[in-house]
Amino acid sequence: MHVHSSPSIFPRRQSDWQLIEDVRRAKMAGVVLKAHEGQTYDRATLLREKHPDLHIYGGLVLNAFSGGLSPVVVDVAIQMGAKIIWMPTISAEQHQKYYTHRSTGKLFKSEKPLPHPFDGIRVVNDEGRLWPEVYEILHLIAEKDIVLATGHLAPDEVTVLVREAKEVGVQKILIQHADLGIAKIPLDMQKELVRQGCILEKCYLACGPDFHDISLRFMADSIRALGADSCVLVTDYGQVHNPPPIQALGAFIQQLMDNGISEREVEKMVSLNPRELLNLS
Repeated sequence: MHVHSSPSIFPRRQSDWQLIEDVRRAKMAGVVLKAHEGQTYDRATLLREKHPDLHIYGGLVLNAFSGGLSPVVVDVAIQMGAKIIWMPTISAEQHQKYYTHRSTGKLFKSEKPLPHPFDGIRVVNDEGRLWPEVYEILHLIAEKDIVLATGHLAPDEVTVLVREAKEVGVQKILIQHADLGIAKIPLDMQKELVRQGCILEKCYLACGPDFHDISLRFMADSIRALGADSCVLVTDYGQVHNPPPIQALGAFIQQLMDNGISEREVEKMVSLNPRELLNLS
């Protein structure tokens, strides 16, 4: 549900084609491609033509260089088959604040800096209300019953976005890498988001050497606290210095099982919940 491959402005471990060969060798049903640079729905369409037996999907990340908070761009993306609309990631104000006093390490290293709004994008105004264009985007997502993902928004933005999304009829809300330091969400808030019907990404990147935000033991504890019905397992891998994403997913699953997560819970988080999000049930 969350993997990066090339083409990309950032160095990636694998091309789309190499990633899909790993998906096939692992006998997985499919994969969702994500790109901070913008859209992956068109790449996914071409990949499905080559591999019609696999579920290969993409979407659109609403960063500044892909149109930002533009209902027009989102409308076209949905018509072109986008399965997920991600709120801003590296253009988000929260992302830029996080890295103001931190090095990006081996992440987000492009040859030339990507263009960003000076202060970053927020989805709420100074009064704490969503911008009108965000409401338009939510209505488009609700109409086609696709996934709204929270990107790298700050927790206060996530609170407002989820509340208003539910009001306009969005059924599928995916909280991105809730344990990752870029936009970390406290466990109490994660529990509240579960009560509101959201699905939370439990992300291997948060446990790895790039961040070290949470141990595998505490990750397993958080899954038990939230319930596997409300979680999906993702790697967020694809960076050139990390293991290939499918290999990493296997390692993530094994380490969670070593920490008491059952095979049934893994199946729910890796297979069944993603199928429901993608309307494949």
